Amino acid sequence: MTNAVNALLATLQQAVKADADLMAVLGPQGISDRTVRPQRFPAVIVGLVEARDFSTGEAEGAEILLTLEAWSAVSRREAEGLVAEVRRVASGLPEALGGFRLVNFRHRRTVSRREVKAGLFVAEASFRAVVE
Repeated sequence: MTNAVNALLATLQQAVKADADLMAVLGPQGISDRTVRPQRFPAVIVGLVEARDFSTGEAEGAEILLTLEAWSAVSRREAEGLVAEVRRVASGLPEALGGFRLVNFRHRRTVSRREVKAGLFVAEASFRAVVE
């Protein structure tokens, strides 16, 4: 299942990097899955990833629950707008995921908040993917 997660994240990163408008905002890092120092804002970071066996009697599969965190030093509106742009790009993900097939990719919810100690705003978007 780890390979399916990596294939999904790589495809999502490619889709983001192919979108000129989103890359103009995010810069060359695109979506990051590690801490970048010094951190540049706004930023989209891979948060919680949970993979579950979703195999049937006929095919192996995985259900992937993915959270992307959009961080802003400016406002909640900017963080939520960034999530909306990532959702737009993610809605067109290809079915082929490097040896896997993306059956379904859906937005589940978005929650935003202000991180008082850091002085930042974050919008967390949760997605559900089914991969065979």
